[in-house]
Amino acid sequence: MNVQDTVKKFKFPIAGGIAAGMLWLNSLSEEKSALPAPEQAIVEQAVKVPVAEQRQPEKAVPAEIAVDIKGAVATPGIYRMLNSERVNEAIEKAGGPTKQANMQAINLAQKVQDEMVIYVPEIGEDAPPEIPSSSTAATSANDASSSSESEKPFININDADLSKLQELPGIGESKAQAIIDYRQTDGPFSSLEQLKSVPGIGDKIYEKLAPLITLH
Repeated sequence: MNVQDTVKKFKFPIAGGIAAGMLWLNSLSEEKSALPAPEQAIVEQAVKVPVAEQRQPEKAVPAEIAVDIKGAVATPGIYRMLNSERVNEAIEKAGGPTKQANMQAINLAQKVQDEMVIYVPEIGEDAPPEIPSSSTAATSANDASSSSESEKPFININDADLSKLQELPGIGESKAQAIIDYRQTDGPFSSLEQLKSVPGIGDKIYEKLAPLITLH
């Protein structure tokens, strides 16, 4: 067999082998290009972190406190509340206001605080001063105790006139006149608690007056 016959005999098998080899090489390059680059894989993995595992901001939990409710309410006393509640809710816990309550004299929208005193005055009674939080009250008490006796705003219930007596909390013109009438009828007061014998002055009003009055 000569050279030409040999070439003709193996021409097509060789061409087929070359074509198959090129296809194999092409498939390898396509698989390699399909693989993600290392940096891209890291980015995709970071993006796929579950949202549920992310830290959520903590919500403030209302704290339980105690308030002292006095005055013209159905059931005065100490009540437990949450520091997110308001004065009007505290009054409702105490059975609500009485018919004589002067609801215009207090701030019903104020938030309650621990150790807070809520006093509901009666109609015709002077509005009580705003009672601060426990920390402020303690500071005020310490300042007051360090002051001299002459600096305290004492009012002598044995010689104060009508206008002077009305400077006391809870004492209007009628109660001031009743104090004067009592002095004229029964003589000077011999003790501070004797003031409770005056018509219209009970234990609740006396509690407010005691730190502000004197017999001398």
